[in-house]
Amino acid sequence: MKLINYSVHTGKENMQIDSDILEKSISECLDKPVFRLYGWLPKCISVGRNQKTDFDTAQIDCVRRLTGGRALLHDDEVTYSFVAPVDTIPKGESVIDSYKYISGILINFFKSLGVNLDYGENKKVSTHFDYCMLLSTGADVCYQGKKIIGSAQCRKNGYILQHGSILFGYDKELLELIFHEEIKGITTVKEILPDIDKKLFVELLEDFIRKL
Repeated sequence: MKLINYSVHTGKENMQIDSDILEKSISECLDKPVFRLYGWLPKCISVGRNQKTDFDTAQIDCVRRLTGGRALLHDDEVTYSFVAPVDTIPKGESVIDSYKYISGILINFFKSLGVNLDYGENKKVSTHFDYCMLLSTGADVCYQGKKIIGSAQCRKNGYILQHGSILFGYDKELLELIFHEEIKGITTVKEILPDIDKKLFVELLEDFIRKL
């Protein structure tokens, strides 16, 4: 697996980099996964490929993802992307199975830190929710029933791009202002591992990925 170390970019740059990795993998017929870690500056909302932006984005950057799903506020988080041929993933033709395989990398990382994560319950989706982290599909990653990692996926020419948000912390007031929703049922790395700052968290995750 190739690791692209953590770096911080604008929302537009981040989405372009993920797209470029996917296109390069396809054009060069790469047979190994590419795992990238990144952050966002300034904070930014990303919306799913087909989502309407019927919430307040006037005061904050907004970009559209290649992937589907609902909107995310990218602020105090660590974001990952994973690109690989579908046929290198066990049962990769299944969207749910491929989600769980890729997310399982992160579950195993947290396990190495003494934290047990699992997949959330498959709850009925309400179209009222614009904020991705309020929804649970059964392939999302949770800690004691609270969502901590939300991911989205797209496929092109036999390759998968999956990227997702690992919540390190969050600004509850800002989220509720933007999405007009009560923010509940989520948790963060800060809450689970209060003695680990973001820099150390990223370093530990990079070390874990290098060994795969």
